[in-house]
Amino acid sequence: MAGRFSYQRIYEDTLSRDGTRVLVDRLWPRGMSKERAHLDEWLRDVAPSSELRHWYHHDPERFGEFRDRYIAELEDAEHRPAVEHLRDLAAHDKVTLLTATKDVDHSEAAVLARWLDSAGRGSR
Repeated sequence: MAGRFSYQRIYEDTLSRDGTRVLVDRLWPRGMSKERAHLDEWLRDVAPSSELRHWYHHDPERFGEFRDRYIAELEDAEHRPAVEHLRDLAAHDKVTLLTATKDVDHSEAAVLARWLDSAGRGSR
């Protein structure tokens, strides 16, 4: 499954190589219409908890700890069905994880894509 996941901002142009497009934010992106988003799914259940999201507040200095805390959330029973669903999608097509975050490389989409591509074995 290596390399089956990529990530990008939802505001970027949709490309045919995106494969299955999945929004992984808990909140709907500001100013984005459902038609313009070209989503296949909105998987809120894989997003970081509201508490973690508020703590992180997209502060790059907190990214390392955010990544660790988010991966711990992904490994819990509550997130398991959503994580397995993403793995099932990737078994059939490439999956592009979408986020509204401006700094996409320091986002939950980036953490999730890297973690899933490493087979979710805690690799960071």
